[in-house]
Amino acid sequence: MSHGLDRYALIIAFVGILIGFSAADSSTFDTVANLSNILGSQAVLFILTVAVLLPTIMGDFVDLSLGASLGLSAMTIAVLNVNHGVPIVYACLAGVGAAVVVGLVNTVFVVYYGNDPFIITLGVMTVVEGVTYIICSNATVGVVSTGLSNWIYTNTFLSIPLEFYYALAIFVVVWYVLSFTPVGQKALVIGQSREVARLSGFHVNRQRAWAFIIAAAIAGIAGIAYAGTYGSVDPTAGSVYILPAYAAVFLGATAIHPGRMNALGALIAVYFLAAGTAGLELLGAQAYAQQIFYGAALVVAVAFPTVTRKRIFKRRRAPA
Repeated sequence: MSHGLDRYALIIAFVGILIGFSAADSSTFDTVANLSNILGSQAVLFILTVAVLLPTIMGDFVDLSLGASLGLSAMTIAVLNVNHGVPIVYACLAGVGAAVVVGLVNTVFVVYYGNDPFIITLGVMTVVEGVTYIICSNATVGVVSTGLSNWIYTNTFLSIPLEFYYALAIFVVVWYVLSFTPVGQKALVIGQSREVARLSGFHVNRQRAWAFIIAAAIAGIAGIAYAGTYGSVDPTAGSVYILPAYAAVFLGATAIHPGRMNALGALIAVYFLAAGTAGLELLGAQAYAQQIFYGAALVVAVAFPTVTRKRIFKRRRAPA
């Protein structure tokens, strides 16, 4: 019963903060305008969280370069479109391509040379951030084509920006593949034990490589969403998203399938974090409160499964 309750603890907490903030500020928090803002403004984070999920579920727990890949993609789009007059469609393709190159570099050094993903992706992140500064000459670039902004953020369906539906479509594809296909089942086995996966005949390195590459491509798409949402791109654009993305992935692992990285739990966690920060902002909290909230959520996400397992273990060992 305890385990059954644990899988819904995040959902219960989510409902709790919705009720709490609605009671504290009913005139603003529980309105259609605020719902639209939460769903739309967090689409970039939503997409990046899906990207983070892929290498993580394979056991490569940290790909710090994904935030930098987002920033590189967004800046590539802005520089090509604004500074060089490249049509927005080709600029977007170039942005995703730049992100994929980052994923290929990670694949070579992490998967095929067997290096630690934390160290490699930290180094790659630093290099990519430096490249981003170089291509923009250390300046914010904008305004990106209004056509992109219209199809990302300005145009709505049911009062919700279109970018939310793009993010939802990417999520549904990844969720389906991970949950209902042999590829997804192999990914779970690889994440739990690579040696068992190899003995079972799985192409472990091939699947890990695809996880890094596809994750980078999705991060590139997040860069498109960023450029379309904000219109201009700052060279530090991607760095602010990587912490909340990992917080969502690890927090999501406490829900639905406790102890396992899963897409549905990550989705719930993204909007749990979004609702929490939106509520704090409406109550007048300072900007740093958002970082505190994300950091605290990440600590809880990592510590919660350990505490739960110890509690259950002690209960099972207790004499009748």
